[in-house]
Amino acid sequence: MSEKLATGRPTIKREAIASLGMVTSNHPLASLAGLEMLMRGGNAIDAAVATVFALSVVEPMMVSIFGAGFFTIRLADGRLVTIDDYAVVPLAAREDMYVPIPGSLDNEVEGGLNDTGYLAVATPGSLLGWTTALERYGRLPLAVVLEPAVRYARQGFRVSPYLHGFIRLCEDELRRFPASAEVFLPGGVPAPVGSILRRPDYAATLERIATEGASYLYDGPLGQAVARDMALNGGLVTLDDLARYRLYEREPVRGTYRGYEIVSMGPASSGGVHIVQMLNILEGFDLAAMGFSTPDTVHLIAETMKIAFADRARYLADPERVQVPVEWLTSKDYAAERRAQIDLRRAQQYAAGIAPDGEGACTTHCCAVDAEGNVVSATQTLNGAFGSKVTVPRTGMLLNNCMKLMDPAPGRTNSIAPGKRILSSMSPTIVLKAGKPLLAIGTPGGVRIFGAVLQAIVNVIDFGMSVQEAVEAPRLFDRGPVLELEHGFDRLPELAAEMERRGHTVQIVPKVAGGMNGILIDQETGLLRGGACWRADGAAAGYSGGDAVVTGEEFSPGIPT
Repeated sequence: MSEKLATGRPTIKREAIASLGMVTSNHPLASLAGLEMLMRGGNAIDAAVATVFALSVVEPMMVSIFGAGFFTIRLADGRLVTIDDYAVVPLAAREDMYVPIPGSLDNEVEGGLNDTGYLAVATPGSLLGWTTALERYGRLPLAVVLEPAVRYARQGFRVSPYLHGFIRLCEDELRRFPASAEVFLPGGVPAPVGSILRRPDYAATLERIATEGASYLYDGPLGQAVARDMALNGGLVTLDDLARYRLYEREPVRGTYRGYEIVSMGPASSGGVHIVQMLNILEGFDLAAMGFSTPDTVHLIAETMKIAFADRARYLADPERVQVPVEWLTSKDYAAERRAQIDLRRAQQYAAGIAPDGEGACTTHCCAVDAEGNVVSATQTLNGAFGSKVTVPRTGMLLNNCMKLMDPAPGRTNSIAPGKRILSSMSPTIVLKAGKPLLAIGTPGGVRIFGAVLQAIVNVIDFGMSVQEAVEAPRLFDRGPVLELEHGFDRLPELAAEMERRGHTVQIVPKVAGGMNGILIDQETGLLRGGACWRADGAAAGYSGGDAVVTGEEFSPGIPT
């Protein structure tokens, strides 16, 4: 890939380069936890699971064992695996359980009942997903993989400005729930920057999981504690909900783009479908010649996003209940049909295509690659910041608010139904070149996720960026009627004016989606290049070196004289 197409601007953070293993995540201690597993003989799956457990401690506003998510895995033998541990609507839920606020694009309801508090909580899949990934594809015991997370929870970790900012943002809501306030509002105020935050109750919960596994939640004392707390506070999740939860290994969504293969998460995530769909549309344009962040490129990506969102609203939902036309949506023929509708001179609004017969923004992501060639891209979430803001007393465990993702209006594709799997936009993605892994990538960011991941892939393939440049580059988002542009675009006033001239309604925003991270594998040298962007506390951690070279009889265990 040509370096002359890169942006040329300095990155805020530096990429890490290593030869034997690499982990990226949205917190340095979490990346270190994953790296520790690699150095203790584990593989990339062990590393990824250790990382997400650690993130549930040190990035508590983003992820919990009572959350939801997806894994995309490419094993060293070439097998592709995706694990769906997303959340499910409780069995006692009703289609009309909330009163929608008319005109809301983000499923807002009266009283915020689907956002904060016990009625916002869905049946979780995270813990079962993490332990199942480890059992099926890892090699280290669960107790070993949990050691770093337990250590961080018990000994404490530094409160960063990023975490402090989220606590301040959610201060009023956290204060409503004593077990949450006790941890994050010590002395009645947000934990100060630089202070040490300890989570002893959560450490004890993780230690029990280390010995009892996921059954401690889904069929044991932790689940009983959740059910009691729910019953006392008007929540819906019961022991029956937890016991009935099912994990799925699904077929990944696959596509091609300029000779590269794209592997991502299929429904119940919309992310992989629409990444492939949008890449198919963009493939008909010479983006490299158009240039990064030029008016034509920004306009084209914005129009392509709007097409994807029109189809998402019509076709994407729980694949166990709705026939999702994945093959048609990701076909080159359908992309050609939609591409022909784009006018590079003016913005348009788009309806969903006609098929043949027949997310909160607070999430986290990690990637891991080992020396054997196993690759993991994993996105996990509580949905909103600190989820429902509820911590179950004496457990230290925050509960999700994934019900916010369901359409509160009855009679629609993604309306509430008991036991329905919740639709997500999370997009843990792996890119292959000539059948070999090239890039693992993903990000938090709610409905902005798949558009952000799309832009990172284009940044690498079309614009020749390094992984650090690709994850830090300015982003855009458009689902209609507003085009969001990040502050970092070159000549932003002129760019915004030109977009307005073409018919877009432009809004300048501090950031689009969240802290992206990824690993680029140099196919010539085998070197691993890890990057994590400025939008979160992300860091890449890798290691090189290796064992000593020992030859013949010259080796002596004695001390040289």
